[in-house]
Amino acid sequence: MRLTCTLIWTWLFTLEGLLQLASCQPLISNKRDAGRVKDCGCVPPCLPPTVTNTSQRLNALRSLMESLNVSVYVIPATDPHLSEYIAPQDQRRAWITGFTGTAGTAVVSKMKATLWTDGRYWLQAERQMDCNWELNKGETTIVNWILNETKEGDIVAADPFVFSIVEWESYKKPLLQGKRQFVAEEKNLVDIIWGTDRPPNPTDDIFKVPDQFYERTWQMKVIEIRAQMKQNAYRPTALLISALDETAWLFNLRGDDIPYNPFFKSYTLLAENFIRLFVNESRLPQHIRDYLNTSCTTDMCVQLKPYADIRQNLQEYAKGNVKIWIGQEYTTYGVYEVIPESKLLIHRYSPVQLTKAVKDTTEQKGLKAAHVRDAIAVIRYFVWLEKNVPKGTVTELSGADNVNKLRREQKHSKGISFETISASGLNAALAHYSPNNETNRKLSIDEMYLIDSGGQYLDGTTDITRTLHWGTPTDFQKEAYTRVLMGNIDLARSVFPTNTIGDELDVWARHALWEAGLNYMHGTGHGIGTFLSVHEWPVGIGSPHTCQLQEGMFTSIEPGFYQDNEFGIRIEDVSVVVKAKTKHTFGGVPYLTFEHISLVPYERKLINVSIMNKEQIDWLNKYYERIWNTVSPELQAQNLLEEYDWLRKHTQLFSHSVIVKYSLISLAGALLGSFLSQAWIL
Repeated sequence: MRLTCTLIWTWLFTLEGLLQLASCQPLISNKRDAGRVKDCGCVPPCLPPTVTNTSQRLNALRSLMESLNVSVYVIPATDPHLSEYIAPQDQRRAWITGFTGTAGTAVVSKMKATLWTDGRYWLQAERQMDCNWELNKGETTIVNWILNETKEGDIVAADPFVFSIVEWESYKKPLLQGKRQFVAEEKNLVDIIWGTDRPPNPTDDIFKVPDQFYERTWQMKVIEIRAQMKQNAYRPTALLISALDETAWLFNLRGDDIPYNPFFKSYTLLAENFIRLFVNESRLPQHIRDYLNTSCTTDMCVQLKPYADIRQNLQEYAKGNVKIWIGQEYTTYGVYEVIPESKLLIHRYSPVQLTKAVKDTTEQKGLKAAHVRDAIAVIRYFVWLEKNVPKGTVTELSGADNVNKLRREQKHSKGISFETISASGLNAALAHYSPNNETNRKLSIDEMYLIDSGGQYLDGTTDITRTLHWGTPTDFQKEAYTRVLMGNIDLARSVFPTNTIGDELDVWARHALWEAGLNYMHGTGHGIGTFLSVHEWPVGIGSPHTCQLQEGMFTSIEPGFYQDNEFGIRIEDVSVVVKAKTKHTFGGVPYLTFEHISLVPYERKLINVSIMNKEQIDWLNKYYERIWNTVSPELQAQNLLEEYDWLRKHTQLFSHSVIVKYSLISLAGALLGSFLSQAWIL
């Protein structure tokens, strides 16, 4: 009888499984994941609702490839200016795959389609891509995959306008060694099949930054850059400006082509005797044309050229006795390849990128003012969280929406500077997580919450991260948080010679964590623009992008710690490089330090002052005094009385008594140990 029951139950479970397979329902133990799991073994395949059907798109692309005798086509997630964020019409990789993550490259052959992206996006890619696509998790490199999928003599093609010079060469050399051809197709094949469904290019007017927010006119900047060209030993006759933020900064103009960044699609060719701006001319109103002196042809008049003519124009200019200076980081291979090597001067960054990194007096003043108003928005958000999180009514998404709304209410706001990172509990362990409908979690008093957000204002760009807890944190959470804070403070307090490379200061931010065997796996800081990029290289700390630090540069300081599947901590402030007060000045070169311009207090209940030293606590107390003295008048001016009281409470100074107490305990322990040791010897 017992054997019969066992057989019956086994048969029933088998039947249930077969019925689920027949109905294309995967066996899922967690109901929350039901409908989210992709199963390509079903007929038809079982696909979650988040998947994009790419069959027609791939068929069209392969037909086009066949007509061009192309065996493999490579599709990166970049634009013709190698921008960090790209416009909707440039999101080719996302359209062909269905995967919307910011990082990754798609490769399509005659029979296969594969995506490469980093581990942050594997789950998202699986849920967004249909069964036409394979996800490569590092099993092989793109080039090796291509070599396996092709034979000698086959053509591998790509759009040269979406590859950096270095990246193009990283494909070209090994493919040539494998006797494959790597061909530049000037017309992007994805654009051709995308057709009329492709989002149109922006048509909104390009606008000028209001006069009160800049000190140097565009003419002054042109004179400054031309002077650097003359001082260069190789005497370049022209400078090609490819990065969008460089042209925007040079002319004090802004646009809305790129999400979160006030840029417009353009190139600039700045020569000794002319200035050419390659742009959609229809977007320049008459008052902007007058502002740029477009009606004349002298060396201080801007000649307008169609955006698409940059390549042809460069080819013509390069026929003369010229030398063209380019910045390698933001120049695509499509532009680079038309300039003869003998007529090229290549530096990693263009002189415009380096010049705008040092803010003038007006830019510094604007950035500081923007951070005061930004602090108001963040403080209002924290007050709202304290009231609503205990009610269980706040999610990661609703929180992000609210802090974005509060920023938009501040004076001179032009939106947010990047997609808000609103991460609760284990989601915060992913350093670059942003919430979506699938991953959205409710904020809880029992979990840590990380909010990394920023705003664009006419007078500056902001970026700040705080980690909060509304309940009772664990001892380990407090220690980890305090050590991250100690790293932030130690780096902010550091004193260093002018022209120190930012990367050399990284150890200051990590030392307190290292002492406890902890660390984080991202850079410590990035430059920030003045109503420009939120990540403005080459200023930074702990990154391969970094340059020599000079007075007037702005960088973030953002150490962190991430406990897998539990919580994440990051404390980020924007700081300006200022002169340090030192007793001596060795070699007559001034020494530098940092001054925080972010003005929001840290999470008090996560700070364990007993492991901090006196210098760190003194710095923290002075910082809190500055926050109170700077922000509280603005809170009163905006009649935000509740937020005023909140700030008073959260900027109370820390006492050294805990350090004294622990020091006395340590001293007593040492004396007792010494006494017992001597007694034992006697």
